[in-house]
Order: sequence, then structure tokens, then C-alpha cells
Amino acid sequence: MLGDVSGSAGMGALFLGLSSLVRDVKADFVIINGENASAGFGIAVQDYQNLKKMGADVITSGNHIWQKDEIFSILEGNDDILRPLNYPEPCIGHGYTVRKKGAFTIAVINAQGRVMMSPIDDPFKRVDKVLRDIKKETPLVFVDFHAEDTLEKEAFAFAFDGRVTAVVGTHTHVQTADEKILPGGCAYITDLGITGVTDAVIGSDPQKSIERQLTQLPIKSEVASGESHIQGVVIEADATTGKAVSIERIDR
Repeated sequence: MLGDVSGSAGMGALFLGLSSLVRDVKADFVIINGENASAGFGIAVQDYQNLKKMGADVITSGNHIWQKDEIFSILEGNDDILRPLNYPEPCIGHGYTVRKKGAFTIAVINAQGRVMMSPIDDPFKRVDKVLRDIKKETPLVFVDFHAEDTLEKEAFAFAFDGRVTAVVGTHTHVQTADEKILPGGCAYITDLGITGVTDAVIGSDPQKSIERQLTQLPIKSEVASGESHIQGVVIEADATTGKAVSIERIDR
């Protein structure tokens, strides 16, 4: 599971390094948060297609998914790219998917937090509801919880410990060092980090960010240039029980 892809820098890092990463860690299934793939905001159709070609089995997202109108038709017609499940109905797109690859059937859920973010539907209740059907198909359930607040992320993970394989946080673009397996077998990390430039302000040009803080003007962020990293985690799970066996951070 890989952290938010930030613009051309992140896409370039995947182009150069994803295939070798998959080979090195012997990954069976690749989940990438792609909501910032296109110039740092949203995901264009071309970038969706490129992520798929590079090896993404499922692309998750968050609050920026709506910033490219052209992606709406892709969201409607494909369940290998997700928008957060808990946007109010009716809403185009899919909030979860169950996919078969090789010997495994794997479910991916995309949910969004509400603390310091839009007051959309309750992610706890919405995920609880869909889990009842998902668990009839597979015990392997991976959740991308796109949220700002650490307390909300940890509470969400403990709420579903024993029912899902993993809860990983996205959105902040800053990789945390708190990866662990909870008592019920759920792998957890507060934030996967960024696939993009790390010597930056959450992937953006530092000077633009400084100027915005000093002037309080709505200066548009620009994706930073420089050395790019691929950040995320590798999770090993028991395919029979759905419980995580190990979780290891990636930063390369």
C-alpha cells in the first residue's frame, strides 16, 4: 500500500521504481492512493491509466478526487479506482471493491475522516455496514482511511481491529513511524507518507508555502521538484483468517 502520489514527481518515481519494488518485496497486490497524481490535485484519466499500466491493482483517493471533472466517467464505470465510501448518497463511483487476483480474493475499502475535514457521512457506520457483505466474500480487507486527525485514525483502526486486515492512514503526506499490529490482528500505520518529493512541504514547493503563510493570501501550491521517494507499507497477511502477520514501512 503506497502513500499519496504527488504530481509528476510521484508518477516519475513509480515509473522508475514500482516494478522493482514489487519484485523485491514479492507483492501479490498493489494499492496506491492516487488522488494527487495530476499536478498535485485530483487524478486525470491519463494518470489513472498510467497507474494501472505501472502495476496498481486498486487506486484509492480522498477529498481531492473531485478536482478533475474528466475522472467522473472513470469513477462511474470502474471499481478499480475508489472514492471515499462515506460521501453522501447519491454519489458517483465506488467506495469499495472486491477483486480476485491469482489465488486471492481481496477487498479494498476507501473511507474519509471528518475531523478538520468536510462533514460527510460517518465513516465508522458506513464501513461497518458494507463489511457485513464483504466478509461473506473474503477475510482479506484493506482500508485506506483518508483523514487528518491522528486520534480519529487510531480510533477507527481499533474500532475495526479483528474485522479487517489493515487500516492505513493517508492524506497528510508525512510518513509516520508507528506501524504495528493491533491485538485483534489489524495492521496499522497513521500515515503511509508520500510518493513524491520529501524535501518539500507535503510535496509542494517550500517557497510557495512560506509565502502563503507570511501573506495569508490564497497562493496556489505547486508540486515540488527534486529527488522523489516511494513511501508506504508492505503487509503480509494470513489468507485464511484475514489477520495481518507483519507490516513493514517502505521509503525508497
